[in-house]
Amino acid sequence: MSLQALPDVGVDSQREVAVRVDGVSKVFGQGRSAILALHQVSLELNRGEFVCLVGASGSGKSTLLNLLAGLEQPSAGHIDSGGTRCALLFQDGALFPWLTAAGNVELALRLRGLARTERRRRALELLRLVRLDGFAQRRPHELSGGMRQRVALARALAQEADILLMDEPFGALDAITRDLLHDELETIWRERSLTVLFVTHNPREAVRLGDRVVVFTSRPGSVAAEIRVTLNRPRRTDSALVANVAAEISDRLRSEVRAHGLSHPTESLVSRGPRG
Repeated sequence: MSLQALPDVGVDSQREVAVRVDGVSKVFGQGRSAILALHQVSLELNRGEFVCLVGASGSGKSTLLNLLAGLEQPSAGHIDSGGTRCALLFQDGALFPWLTAAGNVELALRLRGLARTERRRRALELLRLVRLDGFAQRRPHELSGGMRQRVALARALAQEADILLMDEPFGALDAITRDLLHDELETIWRERSLTVLFVTHNPREAVRLGDRVVVFTSRPGSVAAEIRVTLNRPRRTDSALVANVAAEISDRLRSEVRAHGLSHPTESLVSRGPRG
């Protein structure tokens, strides 16, 4: 089955749009040193949908997450999340090393204004949810990589966000740990009816997890293709069906790198379109 033969992706008329990205571009720097990271990206995330974003290194995937999280502002275009809260989960967990696992989770609860007793109760509850019973008083250096990512996930969930933005959260983990975390993330996503945008370099991971896979061009990043994944859940990363769809995505990524991998780093919105 070719990539073109995969089902077209459109807005599901039965699902509410959680986030709308409309013609968004992002430029870093000015003048000849300016770098166009994103170019006229348009994308919709439906409420409760699990969308995976794949693309080559430097294609602007993390930049898009930062824009959605409000850490950066677009140079052009518009992002509408209807005021919905977003939580961002980084690849390295970004835990505070001087705080315990519970302390890292409680920090997010403290920012929400919860009282100390309630923070403690909720933190322990969330650590149980990510299967870290008994590790509440451990500091990050006492935890494995997979455990640290579980703490980071619990901290993200503590924000009571409806949209979870995940920037290659399992990229540095071994295959078995990654597979176990895939299962746990899928369970939490379903139980909490979250909307997830998950960035990965791995097409198999994208097909394993996603309702839909968005393929980015090389820099500047823009949407090259959207593929709806219709395989039944639960899925296995090593299954033949997942591998077949992932192979088509890999071929598309290779063609994007060959076509755009040498694009000039100082291209700006002046040459690509209007500046907002």
